[in-house]
Amino acid sequence: MKAFTNASPRDLTQAVTLIRQSRDASRSVAIAGGGSDLLGMMKERLVTPDVVVHLKAVKNLDQVKQTKDGVTIGGLITLDALGAHPLIRKQYTVLAEAAEGVATAQIRNVATLAGNLNQRPWCWYYRNGFKCLKNGGTTCYSVTGENEFHAIFGGGPSYIVHPSDTAPALVALDATFRIVGPDGERRVPAAEFFTLPTVDPARENVLKDAEVLAEIVLPARAASTRSTYHKILDREAWTHAVVSAAVVLDMNKDVVRTARVVLGGVAPIPWRLPEVEKMLAGQRMTPDLAAKAGEAAVAGARPLAKNGYKVPLTRNMVKRTLEGFA
Repeated sequence: MKAFTNASPRDLTQAVTLIRQSRDASRSVAIAGGGSDLLGMMKERLVTPDVVVHLKAVKNLDQVKQTKDGVTIGGLITLDALGAHPLIRKQYTVLAEAAEGVATAQIRNVATLAGNLNQRPWCWYYRNGFKCLKNGGTTCYSVTGENEFHAIFGGGPSYIVHPSDTAPALVALDATFRIVGPDGERRVPAAEFFTLPTVDPARENVLKDAEVLAEIVLPARAASTRSTYHKILDREAWTHAVVSAAVVLDMNKDVVRTARVVLGGVAPIPWRLPEVEKMLAGQRMTPDLAAKAGEAAVAGARPLAKNGYKVPLTRNMVKRTLEGFA
């Protein structure tokens, strides 16, 4: 690990100023919330910042606040606190379940929501220092190499899968992200925050230089809303979803009024299924409808040589998750 300077701003304005000043001075910058992923990447020299800007000293960015329009969640809230928060568990169950399923208890105690959303890919080529598309190169080695855990939707030229559990849940909840930067504040729908490799194969989201994901805004949910998050792992803990599904349904008894279904572990971004949502809307939830939705969920899948198993896994994941609402 190379030598670096620590900076601990007192507020977001100072944080953005420090980031901008460092970059203007040609000093590379990394932003740390909990720092659980960043530290490992620095040890492996995947990132070699001159300055690490720690946001932990910024006040009130770890709070859940109810408003007349819904709920705001600070980006620095830990995943453990998020998963255990009574308001989130009651009104936004899918997010609580996603947060409490991340990695291990030790990591959830320090890892933040913003960090989970902005973490870099866990493709083994990138994490092992290959000069791939995510690491300044021109090749995605997974195309012809080891691709068991890579994308079956939305791949090309990179075939990473987005590693965040909370990202599919927030897209399913129609969240908005409040971003703060040197040009002021902007708000971006969660569904537009994550970007495909065709936009920029080296990036996974729309954050610009010196911008910080400060807060997540959730719209108010009707009392008739039900939601859940399920994922399949290749081992019991300390890993990412092979396939996951975030489902949010507004229901009148057993009839679906509206639906949001978003997959994780299968694409470079949280992968929404609009055709499945249309299929569910206005229908009574039954095992037969769940099975048809599972079939529709894998339409257009384009597996690589070694990850074709994800197609039936995804089909059955969607089917079983929806059956829980029947």
